[in-house]
Amino acid sequence: MQPGRIMVAEHHGSNVIKLVGDVRLTLCNVLDDYFEEMFSSTDFSSVIVDLTEADNVDSTTLGLLAKLALMTRNRFNFVPVILSTNPDITRVLQSMGFDRVFKIRQHPLSTDQDLGELPQVEGSEGQVKQKVLEAHRVLMGLNDTNKARFRELVSMLEKKY
Repeated sequence: MQPGRIMVAEHHGSNVIKLVGDVRLTLCNVLDDYFEEMFSSTDFSSVIVDLTEADNVDSTTLGLLAKLALMTRNRFNFVPVILSTNPDITRVLQSMGFDRVFKIRQHPLSTDQDLGELPQVEGSEGQVKQKVLEAHRVLMGLNDTNKARFRELVSMLEKKY
């Protein structure tokens, strides 16, 4: 499995975020920072998340993606698109309730030549733990199955703070 990378592109407020390889919590700070940058843009109009080249997406990353979808709905009143051509990842998305907050499409982008890679940003252990906790709280809010699935993890993380 190739290491995780985050590729992004923006054109006139339309954003594409492409997750590649094994995407794990080590990328959570850069991903969350990009969301804030994207949403603070005065011309933000849309976002597509492309998972077609992702080999694995961990629960922290999924929680951040759920946060993205909820922020998009609450701030801008639209449902973002997530692309997934991997049946295993699509199954995880559906089981986690992503079909409630994203339009899930199983077709890749026609081209990704304009995507640039986000540089990795080192965060403190505390920052990473906070992102992990926040991401899992968001996942728990999507459905009862997630609530049961992540209750112990969230409880354990909360005790450490």
